[in-house]
Amino acid sequence: MAVGALSPTAAYATAKRDTAKPDTVQQGLNSLVHSDGVPAALAGVRDGEGRTRSYTAGVGDLATGSKVPRDGRVRIGSNTKTFTAVVVLQLVGEGKIGLDDSVDTYLPGLVRGKGIDGSRITVRHLLQQTSGLPNYSNYLGEEVRYFAPRELLDIALRHEAGFDPGEKWQYSNTNYVLAGLIVEEVTRHSLAEEMDRRIIKRIGLRHTYFPAPGDATIRGPHPHGYYRDSADAPLQDITEIDPSWGWAAGQLVSTNSDLNRFFSALLSGDLLSRTQLAQMRGSTRPAAETFGAGARYGLGIVSKPLPCGDGLYWGHGGSFPGYETRGGATDDGRAANVAVTEQLNDEARRERVDKVVVEALCR
Repeated sequence: MAVGALSPTAAYATAKRDTAKPDTVQQGLNSLVHSDGVPAALAGVRDGEGRTRSYTAGVGDLATGSKVPRDGRVRIGSNTKTFTAVVVLQLVGEGKIGLDDSVDTYLPGLVRGKGIDGSRITVRHLLQQTSGLPNYSNYLGEEVRYFAPRELLDIALRHEAGFDPGEKWQYSNTNYVLAGLIVEEVTRHSLAEEMDRRIIKRIGLRHTYFPAPGDATIRGPHPHGYYRDSADAPLQDITEIDPSWGWAAGQLVSTNSDLNRFFSALLSGDLLSRTQLAQMRGSTRPAAETFGAGARYGLGIVSKPLPCGDGLYWGHGGSFPGYETRGGATDDGRAANVAVTEQLNDEARRERVDKVVVEALCR
């Protein structure tokens, strides 16, 4: 035996010890459950060679103690905005929508209010979150029911504009409701149909769907989602909820693996032409106050720096009653997404979810 070589017994023991040690992603999920108190955490990771792995931690249903379903479905909240933006940009590529056309071009006279004029707001302003439109979701209160998209817009228009279009960046779900209404006006189909045909079926997202009106359930294997009124309040099961208040801004259901596939396909050019993808990624504005240090918001997509080198990852993230999702993909084919089964209302816990994503992408 060569000097310094391990005996077969020692080699086996070393391999067994290394295999048994949890990797950084699993450790991160365990910490989110045990230290941050979320009921469950799930992750999906894809490396640059296309190899994938799913992780879980915690309990899928606090009432029964059931396991977390691997790659279970969750409500992905504002990740929906990237899907909506892709549909709009596909229509731009087809010559059916102009990025610098006004909202009035497609919805004449609909968008009017205090300091609000649809003839001065462009499609680009909507996708880029620079319209100044009030965020309707700030005024919904505790009411849980079905909301039609026009009703959501009406709620926003009762309030004053935050600033003139293009003056600055400010996150507003109203922008994406309007973008969805423009899609429906131009195509004469529902937004759900257009997403299904143009994205979901096109790239084979087998676990992603736009819930039908009145559907408060989550189809297929899924962990239960929870909500609490305050940090010391008990968790309440909020899995079944009408998601219509999110519509084009936040209604989709998906899985970590499907989100990885979606963002990877988007960056590789499978969903948009080179011109439209460049517009999406190039029209960025600083968005650190909403998405963390170094974040920039493009046309429905967020870039964030990676600490392992000079690269970026591109994604969005979502917050919806019962669930929080964070993740994205890199230009070299890596992707990671993390979901927890509690909507997080404090920045510190959100940053710790982001940290698990970064650790997965930097492995």
